[in-house]
Amino acid sequence: MSSNWDDLERWMEGQQLPRGFEVLREPDWVERFVRRMMTKSLPEIAGRITGTGAAATKESKQYISVTLKLPPGTEQGSLRVLVREDALRIEGLPGGKHELVRLPKLVKPRVCRASVSEGTLHVKLRKRAGSRMFHEHAVHWLK
Repeated sequence: MSSNWDDLERWMEGQQLPRGFEVLREPDWVERFVRRMMTKSLPEIAGRITGTGAAATKESKQYISVTLKLPPGTEQGSLRVLVREDALRIEGLPGGKHELVRLPKLVKPRVCRASVSEGTLHVKLRKRAGSRMFHEHAVHWLK
């Protein structure tokens, strides 16, 4: 009897991978692929894992913008935006709920601008520059 994992592996073998293997060096590609599969096949479970999906993200060369239509009853004093390098957490929504938004690229958590306009939260985050440089480190030989 094969497991679900075996079935998934067989299915993946039959899928056409993107041209070149450079994209496989970016873990974001794999995460986006898995997230899309989860959302399409199990939308109710995917919503619990990745948030409600109500937030939209846009990406420019230097910034990531996130917009979220706030539910009615959101109070100005209770809304909080917390930023991690890979995610955005919005707290203080009605009913004690929160929204977790996974970001498509890493950001600088301390560089953020958030505002509310016409019931929509707008968050602008500065991308973290990716370093593909190798850094040499000393090797210590222990006896």
